Amino acid sequence: MTNFRAITITAVVIANMIGTGVFTSLGFQLADFDSGFVLLLLWAAGALIALCGAMSYAELGAALPRSGGEYNFLTHIYHPAAGFVSGWVSATIGFAGPTALAAITFATYATSVLSGEPAPWIINALAVALVIILSLVHASNRRNSGGLQTGFTIIKVLVIAGFCIAAVAMVDNPQPVRFLPAAEDAALVGSGAFAVSLIYVNYAYTGWNAATYLSSEIDRPQQKLPLILLGGTLVVAVLYLALNFTFLHVAPMDAMRGQLEIGFIAAESAFGPAGGRLTGMVLALLLVSTVSAMMLAGPRVLQVIGEDFRPLRFLSRTNRDGVPALAIAVQAGLAILFILSSGFESILVFAGFTLALNSFVTVLGVFVLRWRQPDLPRPYRTFGYPLTPVIYLSLTGWTLVFVLLQRPAEGLFGLAVIVSGLVFYGLALWRQSAESGG
Repeated sequence: MTNFRAITITAVVIANMIGTGVFTSLGFQLADFDSGFVLLLLWAAGALIALCGAMSYAELGAALPRSGGEYNFLTHIYHPAAGFVSGWVSATIGFAGPTALAAITFATYATSVLSGEPAPWIINALAVALVIILSLVHASNRRNSGGLQTGFTIIKVLVIAGFCIAAVAMVDNPQPVRFLPAAEDAALVGSGAFAVSLIYVNYAYTGWNAATYLSSEIDRPQQKLPLILLGGTLVVAVLYLALNFTFLHVAPMDAMRGQLEIGFIAAESAFGPAGGRLTGMVLALLLVSTVSAMMLAGPRVLQVIGEDFRPLRFLSRTNRDGVPALAIAVQAGLAILFILSSGFESILVFAGFTLALNSFVTVLGVFVLRWRQPDLPRPYRTFGYPLTPVIYLSLTGWTLVFVLLQRPAEGLFGLAVIVSGLVFYGLALWRQSAESGG
């Protein structure tokens, strides 16, 4: 059985991050802001949060090198119940929700070439078909899975860089957007709207931790994991700032406000209707790697939960190549359920809130683990400790509070998922005890 190469795992990190968020979030942010400086500051703040989180996770991943991400970390740091709930969140929202969003965005961009508004069932059918096809590929073997992921991610990075350069160079009438700070920006940056918009941005950066879900399938994870996490996050931060500058530079804000297909609108402004339709198709293809990366990483959480809890052991079954095919099928089913039953923005907000809360507790675990196990070997120690995790916790905590205050329905739904995980943990523990005669 062969492990994944470092370049494949780096591709998973990059592809997990570059997806739905960066191609849709700006439309929601423009509802509250029309300052180019504030909008780019949102994406710079998101980059800082992601880098601080990645450096904190790198220490945990090097010290506790087992697949499963937060499930593995929180089980060791706090209690198996905390790990189970984290895995439950990852399985029900953390991967299935974003997979659904990326597939819907893929279908939205793919149908942008059609004249008129496509019927919702057409978008849903395309999204479901993408999830099913990629599930079959990833459930086969690591060669097919890794080759698909690496190839699509390299194409994605090159196309995004080329799009930014070409759009800025070819636009006839750049938009009169102010990218330098002004006095009135200070009030905007300190507002609740900025905090809620940061949830959209944080969601777009979600995936910087993806390598930790595959730790057991990397050669020498203690040495390679920190480089994979930091390298992938830095590449994405640069691309995100470039993309959002390009969107604001070439397309009218009024045309993008409240819209999902921001990339298509910007491409149409820069290249004309025909160029816009072609670019929309290209951007749709880029989202294939995002859905692919989530279908690759997410089922590993279900797999390790199945290894640890006897009533869920069916989730740990693997094929002859060691691939958790059944767990992949389960995640695909959950993603399809989201596609067919939920609204786009609601999924984005409650998924962003719940994932941010999950990561908040995990980064806090850097302090807890150093206090509880000071002698644990740590091949990598968080750069800038304790300031780095403190920055992450402060900014993330601020956004979580404001989401609960300004979007209570989505925030409470996320908390309900966590409570349901605790209930399910109790039932699984009871059944496991009953089966063992305890």
